[in-house]
Amino acid sequence: MARRSTLKIAEPIVIDYFRKISKRVLTPDNIEEILEEHRDSWRLAKSVTVGKFINFLVDKIKLQKFEIKFPSTLIPNFHRYSLGEVSPLAIASSLKPEYNFSHYTAMSIHHLTEQVPKILYLTWEQPEKARVIKPLEQKKIDWAFAQRPRISENIAPFDDHKICILYGMYTGSLGVIEGEGLEGEKIRVTNVERTLIDITVRPFYAGGIFEVLKAFKLAKERVSINKLAVMLKKIGYVYPYHQAIGFYLEKSGVYKESAINIFRKQDMEYDFYLTYQMKDKVYSKEWRLFYPKGL
Repeated sequence: MARRSTLKIAEPIVIDYFRKISKRVLTPDNIEEILEEHRDSWRLAKSVTVGKFINFLVDKIKLQKFEIKFPSTLIPNFHRYSLGEVSPLAIASSLKPEYNFSHYTAMSIHHLTEQVPKILYLTWEQPEKARVIKPLEQKKIDWAFAQRPRISENIAPFDDHKICILYGMYTGSLGVIEGEGLEGEKIRVTNVERTLIDITVRPFYAGGIFEVLKAFKLAKERVSINKLAVMLKKIGYVYPYHQAIGFYLEKSGVYKESAINIFRKQDMEYDFYLTYQMKDKVYSKEWRLFYPKGL
């Protein structure tokens, strides 16, 4: 009679352990730690490698494997394993603890959109470094917003979704909170105020300016405009995004004049743009802002 492997002998105990485990998304390191922690008590031979152990779990408890590959060599490929069905948010949030959901994904989490975005946006905030701030010039603003915006190509296909990694400027994680996803997942996500700022700055990561305007309308009962204004000033953008935010607040038709005036009273030294490469645009004298005709 062939001798049974130690893994086969321990099978009932191992299966019972993983059926009771609370963590639903596992990294290879998580699985290795579990194996080494319980190797002696489960009496597993040294020949039971992490690879063999994972194959056993895939076979016996239907552990699902996800491989997430980004085109950039600066972002590693990720392998993740799930115990049963888990949400795309749960998988994406497990990639790196310092990533946070932002833009269209944050809009969805905060119910600021009626759409169901298929791209999950994760922002990695870059380390603090000295900023060289050059004085603004109108001709340089005009030139910049006549060009195509730089859009992240750090996109990995994942199930029927995609995951997009964005590089964010250093803010000390300003406005990033610990929250819950749509299915109760524990996640890091920008709060409502930071989300509105981010999508104003990068509307192409939010479904476009019409979706941004809708988000401002839907945020009416849950946003603090004072908090938003303070946060915008702390971030310290060179471009006058307060003009765009004030425009959205007014255009949405749901905010009090006192809220809009917070931005209306700020300096407006330059003509600005709601988004890039607008072909048929209208000019708002009040906000010194170009916006697409039909908005």
